[in-house]
Amino acid sequence: MQNPLRFPFTRHASGLLLKALLAASCAAFQVHAQEAPAKSETQPQPPTTQAPGNETSEVSTRDTPPTFRVRVNLVLVRVVVRDSSGKVVSNLKKQDFQLSDNRKPQVISTFSTETPESHKVAPTTPSPAPDPDANVSGDPAAIAALPQRFVAVVFDDTNMLVEDTVWVRNAATRLFSSLAPTDRVGIYSSSGQITQEFTQDHARLQESLLGVVPRPVAGAVGFHDCPEISYYQADQIVNKQDSQALMVATQDALECAYGNDPKMTAQAQILSTMTSERTLATGDSQTEYVYRHLEDIVRRLAGMPGQRVMVFVSPGFVITTMLTLDSSLLIDRANRANIVINTIDARGLYTPDLLGDIADPPHDSMRTAGIKSSYRVQAQLAQSDILGQLADGTGGTFFHNRNDIDEGLREAAAAPAMSYLLGFSPQNLKLNGAYHTLKVTLASKQKLNVQARHGYYAPRTIKDPVEAAKEEIQEALFSQDEIHDLPVELQTQFFKKDQSQARLAVLTHLDVKGIRFRKADGRNRDDLTVATAIFDENGNFVTGGEKIVEMKLLDTTFARLSRSGFTLKSSFDVKPGTYLVRMVVRDAEGAQMAARNGAVSIPY
Repeated sequence: MQNPLRFPFTRHASGLLLKALLAASCAAFQVHAQEAPAKSETQPQPPTTQAPGNETSEVSTRDTPPTFRVRVNLVLVRVVVRDSSGKVVSNLKKQDFQLSDNRKPQVISTFSTETPESHKVAPTTPSPAPDPDANVSGDPAAIAALPQRFVAVVFDDTNMLVEDTVWVRNAATRLFSSLAPTDRVGIYSSSGQITQEFTQDHARLQESLLGVVPRPVAGAVGFHDCPEISYYQADQIVNKQDSQALMVATQDALECAYGNDPKMTAQAQILSTMTSERTLATGDSQTEYVYRHLEDIVRRLAGMPGQRVMVFVSPGFVITTMLTLDSSLLIDRANRANIVINTIDARGLYTPDLLGDIADPPHDSMRTAGIKSSYRVQAQLAQSDILGQLADGTGGTFFHNRNDIDEGLREAAAAPAMSYLLGFSPQNLKLNGAYHTLKVTLASKQKLNVQARHGYYAPRTIKDPVEAAKEEIQEALFSQDEIHDLPVELQTQFFKKDQSQARLAVLTHLDVKGIRFRKADGRNRDDLTVATAIFDENGNFVTGGEKIVEMKLLDTTFARLSRSGFTLKSSFDVKPGTYLVRMVVRDAEGAQMAARNGAVSIPY
């Protein structure tokens, strides 16, 4: 699938390339059933660069990209610390944490804290000399409710039983009343049949819950193979070469297909092997189906501008030997997108069921009933392994063996009162794709619970510098974290054309004193990439643009601009509404970045 969130790096300062960007975005978003704005309503105008003074030969835009120096590879680890009663500990400092990578102590190079108020977006600063017809004010209440957190609630309807779906549907109806105004919730299913995009409309969310019903991909109720072999037992026979599991299956085959004739034992074993391979292939196909939909939801979450949480509600499923890698790759993908996965066992507080699904009981023979019951118990216990792995691997929480699923959903969807973001740069990192174990501990001996992800995968190759810089800008653009490497200010104006159209102007003011220039041929040189993205009130990408500004400043111009700075302006056609404005600036020489958030409410 084409990524709708990637901006082309080579830019023409015209609207043609941005039209292509919007077309690609709309096409990709339609896959997720997202309603894209019409081109005429979101097509940005060609961005205008205001050259300082008349030195147009000193500040200009160009089409070919510069060669960027890639910033140091940074691994981020989000940490939540709780005391013995489950209360979040909020007074810790950088020196209170210790972090190791493959048991080697690491230097924590970046440290920050986050609360539910951390990403609160304020209206952007008015420009110093707005045009007479420009407006810079809006609805403060609408701006205050702009999204900060995105929660994807995923129901595993592929593996749920009827009693599971009734249980979790009733619990989920009580979730929405506890959400903050800045939370946006999307509801999805592992079968792909439910896709309610992120919204704050509680009625739409409640309606989507009615579609949560069992939708198994493989098999049908009431159909039983001869011999009857479970997915778990098939994995034992085919992948683990378990002779006892094969013997049990052979005995079942001898009874159901050959009337317990001992002369047909060899044929019964062949039949058992063939049935095991077919059962395993069918089960693997269903598990792969679930993984692919989870990956799609992770991609969708990765494109939302704010904190990202997935809540996976599932009875779990058996991870066979051949599919272990898929779960690791899913965890790695979530970690790269800073997505925390909280999991909830849809079975609640339960004891193993010796009979399996009461709506479709197994057909066991007298000789094998006991051992096959033990297989069912082992399978039910193994089902929760994947839920524990997803939560543990991403720094999330696994809610299980509890009947208050409604409370579990609230806790899983809510933002912690305080979280800590630790960053470090791995030393002598080998590009071999190997898994690195992470461990976060506290310097003190206090008995506190530290919740953080437990590893990451090293890259396999060195990325092309240009490609790496593009990814860096994109990642910053679709976040809400502010970066202050460069002195940059964000301002907005809007002009109402009529009742249905407005022109939104985004002004980027740069302080030249804080930019690192290179002296060459008597000029001060540097190239800036300025990227802008506009998101609607539900966090959906509306429009955006990117341009490269090439600076070749004479000393006299540099001295003057060091006092005044200069401003770049980009204009976009949008409908009236409330918008989050995200602006990212990156310079070529110092490989430094700035990222700013803004908000504007254009009245109807």
